[in-house]
Amino acid sequence: MATVLLVRHGRTTANASGTLAGWLPGVELDEVGREAARAVGARLATAGMPVARLVSSPLPRCLQTARLLADALDDRPVLETTDDLGECRYGAWSGRLLSELATEPLWRVVQDHPSAARFPDGELPGESIAEMAARAVAAVRRVDAEVEAAHGAQAVWVAVSHGDVIKAVLADAAGAHLDQFQRFVVDPASVSIVRYTPTRPFLLRSNDLGGPLDAIRPRPESGGQDGGSPSGVASGDAAVGGGAG
Repeated sequence: MATVLLVRHGRTTANASGTLAGWLPGVELDEVGREAARAVGARLATAGMPVARLVSSPLPRCLQTARLLADALDDRPVLETTDDLGECRYGAWSGRLLSELATEPLWRVVQDHPSAARFPDGELPGESIAEMAARAVAAVRRVDAEVEAAHGAQAVWVAVSHGDVIKAVLADAAGAHLDQFQRFVVDPASVSIVRYTPTRPFLLRSNDLGGPLDAIRPRPESGGQDGGSPSGVASGDAAVGGGAG
């Protein structure tokens, strides 16, 4: 089947200040984030891989990342959005400093048993990590099947999303329980790559921050040995939102 490049948005002012952004309005890329997004686009352009579809979270930081990425591509794919790739809804935690949230009893649940964690409602609605993971994984698998049906098994597409969302997709691809998703690290402007097949997904790259991407381009002569191993194992507590969302 097709190959998906999971791109986390570039750095934002919230990332830089250690604030959990969630679905707060007005959170945009800073200059570091914009340059990093352009660099991801340049890596894709250098690899010479046509992008069959470009699908993004509807939040501004992801849309900005996706547009900067697309600007670097000759074919400039049409930008689509889906709420299913949107950030976890952190509810009453939104807009608070991670250093403060780490003192909350719920923090330990998020770290140690995230499948049981649900963020409380506030001015913004909350949701559980399990609900976020279910919608994100379903969306990625759905679009991947659509891309394969429309463009063939050698097609490549890009999903631009958020740290916790991508971590949930990677855990699913690696066959890990959601309670292990904090083991995955997804930095701003990183690229993680999953190839779905009729038998199982293969995690080709995780938290890739540089270097050529052409090596992951699907090739018929590979004989189906599309292996890969997870990388970027977390140590200690993982920041909610993959580092402020």
